[in-house]
Amino acid sequence: MVPALCISIFGGEWQSAVAFLKTMGLIFVLAHGLIFFGRKSKKNFFAKEGLACVGLSWIVMGLLGCLPFYLSGAIPKFIDAFFEIVSGFTTTGASILTEIEGLPKGILYWRSFSHWLGGMGVLVFLLAISSFGGGDNGFTMHLLRAESPGPNVGKLVPKMKQTAGILYLLYIVLTILDVFFLLAGGMSLFEAVCTAFGTAGTGGFGVKNDSIAGYSPYIQNVCTVFMLLFGVNFSCYYMLLLRQVKSVFKDEELRMYLGMVAGSILLIVWNLRGVYGTLEETVRHAAFQVASIVTTTGYATTDFDLWPGFSKAILLCLMIIGASAGSTGGGFKCSRVLLVLKSLRRSVRQVVHPQMVQVVRVNGQPISEKVLSNTNAYLAAYAIITVGSFLLVSLDGFSITTNISAVVACFNNIGPGFEMVGPTGNFSAFSGFSKLVLIMDMLAGRLEIFPILILFSRTTWKHR
Repeated sequence: MVPALCISIFGGEWQSAVAFLKTMGLIFVLAHGLIFFGRKSKKNFFAKEGLACVGLSWIVMGLLGCLPFYLSGAIPKFIDAFFEIVSGFTTTGASILTEIEGLPKGILYWRSFSHWLGGMGVLVFLLAISSFGGGDNGFTMHLLRAESPGPNVGKLVPKMKQTAGILYLLYIVLTILDVFFLLAGGMSLFEAVCTAFGTAGTGGFGVKNDSIAGYSPYIQNVCTVFMLLFGVNFSCYYMLLLRQVKSVFKDEELRMYLGMVAGSILLIVWNLRGVYGTLEETVRHAAFQVASIVTTTGYATTDFDLWPGFSKAILLCLMIIGASAGSTGGGFKCSRVLLVLKSLRRSVRQVVHPQMVQVVRVNGQPISEKVLSNTNAYLAAYAIITVGSFLLVSLDGFSITTNISAVVACFNNIGPGFEMVGPTGNFSAFSGFSKLVLIMDMLAGRLEIFPILILFSRTTWKHR
């Protein structure tokens, strides 16, 4: 919070500065209290503890991170402030705010920075900068697996801290490049940094009421390119650094991701013929919204809720599928879709040839039955939570399209949906209860469901 505090002080935003100081003081006291009471605790723990630690950490982070919004008066209701910061940390971008440009700059910065911090993962960040836990004693891998997106998480290098450091170095370099390209388009430094935070974290909080619509075509195209770059598995960039170019282009998930993006753009451009004045404008808006939705960023250059039904159907499918595993994007993930499709093909073949041994392979490597089982369990949990949340949110009485798109947008960490929660709307009209449901959806979506589900299991809290 120190940069946000400095921005508030230098801008003469004293109410915001006091709010940040109070929050930082409270965090300091709570942190040292936890250190004191946990001084005799065991330092090593396993999968259950890792999942619970990540789930609880993100909930507490949201409760504390929303205090500057609430204490400064920028967001008067605590539940709204909690919704806003959880939306930020989970890189969802769903907002309850109706007026953004009037907010203090320190608050705007903290709001956008929450995207960047949550994009790669807060605990991954801690692993990268600290000697937390006395080296690679095992539990660091449980933290990484619980917080990193994808069906199967591994190390880039033998040391866990080095892996986290490599991920964040790539993340920082791409973010800086994004800032430079935005500055070249005439953006102010403050706007460029905040926009880059939202692009890098694939979050979508902007500093303008119209998101990215008011900026030049150059700025919009830069955002399109960088949103797509941050939707790629970061291990691909690491392999490029190692000059393993062939391995990158043979990656099945990457090919599926790029093919899906290209196909969606072409279909939407065809469906939007005549809607915009020129082909360039049509392609630009189509490419931007496809990139924004598939990477679950949530920026907008146009009101896509007014598009024809076919184009909106494509966007809805992209909302569910999402970006690549190991990226900063959300959604079900291309890798899981790939595994589900390959598992389905294997099941069909086994019906025809019951005695034939079928092995599911991705990139030429066999996938273990454990990973396939976890993928099926994730799919089941994904469907159950989506349906359950939709029913609970529907108690508010809004339209089916508004309710289902709100749940899908929050659960997949996208931000805007359709109708009332479309690119020109917001989530402020939902009741406090519905906002809590959507908050849990955002957390479950960002943490791959299980770190949140495990908190509701009695076995989690039983001693071994």
